[in-house]
Amino acid sequence: MASHIVGYPRMGPKRELKFALESFWDGKSTAEDLQKVSADLRSAIWKQMSEAGTKYIPSNTFAHYDQVLDTTAMLGAVPPRYGYTGGEIGLDVYFSMARGNASVPAMEMTKWFDTNYHYIVPELGPEVNFSYASHKAVNEYKEAKALGVETVPVLVGPVSYLLLSKAAKGVEKSFDLLSLLPKVLAVYKEVITELKAAGATWIQLDEPVLVMDLEGHKLQAFTGAYAELESTLSGLNVLVETYFADIPAETYKTLTSLKGVTAFGFDLVRGTKTLDLVKASFPAGKYLFAGVVDGRNIWANDFAASVSTLQELEGIVGKDKLVVSTSCSLLHTAVDLVNETKLDDEIKSWLAFAAQKVVEVNALAKALAGHKDEALFSANAAALASRRSSPRVTNEGVQKAAAALKGSDHRRATNVSARLDAQQKKLNLPILPTTTIGSFPQTVELRRVRREYKAKKVSEEDYVKAMKEEIKKVVDLQEELDIDVLVHGEPERNDMVEYFGEQLSGFAFTANGWVQSYGSRCVKPPVIYGDVSRPKAMTVFWSAMAQSMTSRPMKGMLTGPVTILNWSFVRNDQPRHETCYQIALAIKDEVEDLEKGGISVIQIDEAALREGLPLRKSEHAFYLDWAVHSFRITNCGVQDTTQIHTHMCYSHFNDIIHSIIDMDADVITIENSRSDEKLLSVFREGVKYGAGIGPGVYDIHSPRIPSSEEIADRVNKMLAVLEQNILWVNPDCGLKTRKYTEVKPALKNMVDAAKLIRSQLASAK
Repeated sequence: MASHIVGYPRMGPKRELKFALESFWDGKSTAEDLQKVSADLRSAIWKQMSEAGTKYIPSNTFAHYDQVLDTTAMLGAVPPRYGYTGGEIGLDVYFSMARGNASVPAMEMTKWFDTNYHYIVPELGPEVNFSYASHKAVNEYKEAKALGVETVPVLVGPVSYLLLSKAAKGVEKSFDLLSLLPKVLAVYKEVITELKAAGATWIQLDEPVLVMDLEGHKLQAFTGAYAELESTLSGLNVLVETYFADIPAETYKTLTSLKGVTAFGFDLVRGTKTLDLVKASFPAGKYLFAGVVDGRNIWANDFAASVSTLQELEGIVGKDKLVVSTSCSLLHTAVDLVNETKLDDEIKSWLAFAAQKVVEVNALAKALAGHKDEALFSANAAALASRRSSPRVTNEGVQKAAAALKGSDHRRATNVSARLDAQQKKLNLPILPTTTIGSFPQTVELRRVRREYKAKKVSEEDYVKAMKEEIKKVVDLQEELDIDVLVHGEPERNDMVEYFGEQLSGFAFTANGWVQSYGSRCVKPPVIYGDVSRPKAMTVFWSAMAQSMTSRPMKGMLTGPVTILNWSFVRNDQPRHETCYQIALAIKDEVEDLEKGGISVIQIDEAALREGLPLRKSEHAFYLDWAVHSFRITNCGVQDTTQIHTHMCYSHFNDIIHSIIDMDADVITIENSRSDEKLLSVFREGVKYGAGIGPGVYDIHSPRIPSSEEIADRVNKMLAVLEQNILWVNPDCGLKTRKYTEVKPALKNMVDAAKLIRSQLASAK
């Protein structure tokens, strides 16, 4: 029985790639230095999988930003603004597309399906001159081979690539991206031919869009594309890999009929209905790569259940055609549990990170081949039993409180229009009020103090003093810039979810459980292992301190329940919505304590609400119902004069705009600038929005500083579709990842633009 890994984390066990990237971007190291770190990480990953006994080891899953951008580079599909003139694409062009540069903005970034990972969205049109412009896939295959490791080169499939793209600015909306398929396939043929010449015997084509609801012409594109590639693929074993959800029945028929394809990979963790399709019909002589080890979560596999599933599949496809696999790339999990020295032994026994999942996949494959590791299987059964019976998992009071939520929709008693009037009387804000999203730059010194406080090297008194000084600096800067609604800058927080999870019961934390979000940005998701409650106030001390430093409104800053849920590793022993309701009740307690503490504006971020939307439309309504309800629970008890903000970023929002309205927030700030003001189109199409809204006026994920004229132009576009009395002016997202040398001029230009338009509106009266 063979084993396979779909993909593996890139950052390294101690975020080696992150630090190498940031050093390169800051000009402190060379491209050669970056490539050396990358090569060392790849070598270690291949060696680890090989030594574990993995037969099908992936290559070309290691990206300096993301795998879709790698594909854009491979195809030479560089937008004209980056000045690419042909030849092999270098790091300068590559990172300009990802991050922008001093003269041009970055390409749009959005969520990778329903994960917290992001990708750079290709910008395509009829004029794109596709060419084979990055030989990375072939080079990495050769690199592994030189180390004595035979790998399966992985490419984003051609149809998924086009369906994950967007029409470039200026291209007709009606333009069919699939019309570019013949040009794209010509480059894929070159790549595949070169891989064959290098000695590859297998190739993996990731086609994750196959789990979506696809119209007939899109399914036909798959049939046509693989028929066109058939002769080029001849002589190779071809795996088409899917993940993240069930395969629709009609899509399954199309997929399993594709020309030139040897094997099919399915997510059997999140795609349990796909199992029924396989049982009903699977093409004779083809390989089934069975994704039974969860690539999206960190819980130990249930060996007994997996063996049962695999034995059943073995009877359908044959022993020699079944391959044990991960459900998706392990990119979405932490790297190695060995690095966790502070987790207690009980919780640690319940977990498996990427390195442990490689062991799990191979243990299952060996067990099915008659070489069961009895000690490993016994330890697995004991850990599962421990988790089921542990008293730390269950809190009866929390369960009763969550059960009592049934029967109410938890709406505030007064409509948003009346609330906004009451809030304006209290806050007395100008037209087009300015604000920021929450965080301010986190300096090296600030991170040092926070790190040393956690390590008990700094006293609590000295820590509070340092945080107070930082908050005062941020408050003074905002007053100097004349921003209307202030934030305290969140100096006490490393991560918006981790900070809250550390203060809630039912959460555990890792020391090195980092997961890549985009580029060099890593997050450390908490582990929700049990029922959730709030033992004491979490933010009131800092928010009240900040409010005492200014007469301007100070926002209390919270992370919403859906975002905490979606950005955590969530327990898999109860439905996600039940866990979300528990978190909502904990945040509700915090909101009401902030209000009692004199905070009149409270922001409850739901950055990840859209991210959790199921991939299949039939499941949308149920998710949106409980997700929106969870948000309303958090603030249903506040007074009309307390203004509730929320924030969302880097997803496609237009299709859920009515659910966003149903959240009943007083003000929503939402990403807009990096996606070419795509959000505004929903208002042009007639959607009426009566609450306050702040579509982002500049992209904070790029070091580029926008001019006041550029920001004013963006605000004027907003005023064409939104009433001036509901429009706010703010950046796209928090400022934590930027430097003060970028933040100060950008915010100054933002405030200047708002003041200019206020004066123009006043003159026009």
